[in-house]
Amino acid sequence: MATFPSIDPTYGMRKQSKPKIRVTSLGDGYEFRALYGLPLSQDPKVYDLTFNVSETNSDVIEAFLRSRVADQASFTFTPPAEGFSAKTGTFVQSDGSGSAGTIITVTFANHGVGIGDVLTVDFSSGPTDGSYVVVTAVDQNTFTLTSTSADSALVTSQTNVDFTLSGAGQYVCDSWTKSIPYNNRAIINCSFREVFEP
Repeated sequence: MATFPSIDPTYGMRKQSKPKIRVTSLGDGYEFRALYGLPLSQDPKVYDLTFNVSETNSDVIEAFLRSRVADQASFTFTPPAEGFSAKTGTFVQSDGSGSAGTIITVTFANHGVGIGDVLTVDFSSGPTDGSYVVVTAVDQNTFTLTSTSADSALVTSQTNVDFTLSGAGQYVCDSWTKSIPYNNRAIINCSFREVFEP
């Protein structure tokens, strides 16, 4: 898969979340809300971006976007300020009632992760390192992951864990505009829509 060129957009971008929710209104004024679709694809994002760049860089961006139209492929893009590098927190592991289990509870003040985020996790000991999906975000300081049954354990003392959120995703750009306000400068306005592909 292609990766968007390493050209940063101008600050002032706009991010729109579009959760896939179905609402059923009940006669007594209550309503039932349900997410639908696969768990990791229920909240696609749309980024409205502006690239205020040199004419040369604008040509690079346009050539890349035209190529994605021609091959009908998505591309990898990391929006600015999305994701984070390694944070070091602590974890305990059990079955939730004090016995060995697969529930990993991570503690880190103001962790900034949400349900469905995919983290790269490095445990100082215990479960296998790798990619984990956030199962619950109890509050701003605690979230849970689930290990495999082979990694079932009882860890009661706070043990160090590093976790990273890449922020990268798969996107398509359906349209863009380019203006050339003066010599050797160009402004490209575009919307990147998140897609979910295997």
